Amino acid sequence: MRIAPEGGRFITGAWVMVLAFALLQWWLPLALWLPIALWVVAFFRDPVRTGPRGDNVVIAPADGKVVSVLEVDEPAFVGGRATRISIFMNVFNVHVNRYPAGGTVRYRHYHAGLFGHAADEKASLDNEQSSVGLETARGRILVRQIAGLVARRIVTDHEVGTVVRQGDRLGLIRFGSRVDVFLPPGAAPRVKVDDRTRAGETVVAEWV
Repeated sequence: MRIAPEGGRFITGAWVMVLAFALLQWWLPLALWLPIALWVVAFFRDPVRTGPRGDNVVIAPADGKVVSVLEVDEPAFVGGRATRISIFMNVFNVHVNRYPAGGTVRYRHYHAGLFGHAADEKASLDNEQSSVGLETARGRILVRQIAGLVARRIVTDHEVGTVVRQGDRLGLIRFGSRVDVFLPPGAAPRVKVDDRTRAGETVVAEWV
């Protein structure tokens, strides 16, 4: 199983505790801690994903559940009205994020905000977040990684000017969070609230 490099020290620390409890023969703490150590490994998994590709589709940037599909104003990069698809990741989802389309990174912005519940509507404005703007063959797309209640680190991989491929890794959020993707009017949503998505596989919109 492929593991995201950001998980190395967390996984090592968790399994050092497992070894220590075993050597000390502290069986109850070992029994309580072992599921946590296994979860830490699972949290940082980075599976290879394949699915639909091409300029005509927008794929999910995150694993999770669609919590909203709304028309909003997005002045920072899209520059006007946009459809925002919000995907909430719980602590059991894969937390590696992927680019929904291929293109060039034209915008990066980090906002040091709050750590409210990521599924709430106001999280898109108030929470700590990192935004990445893509110039694609069909138009501008903004992806926003949003921290949640227990998330304390947003990793965004690429700087402005980087050319990226659809489905490539965009970054990662620790631990439990949300990803919004903002699409210009030419993209029609293909998901609805409560749908489940898989980063790099699920088509969330098509260009019309």
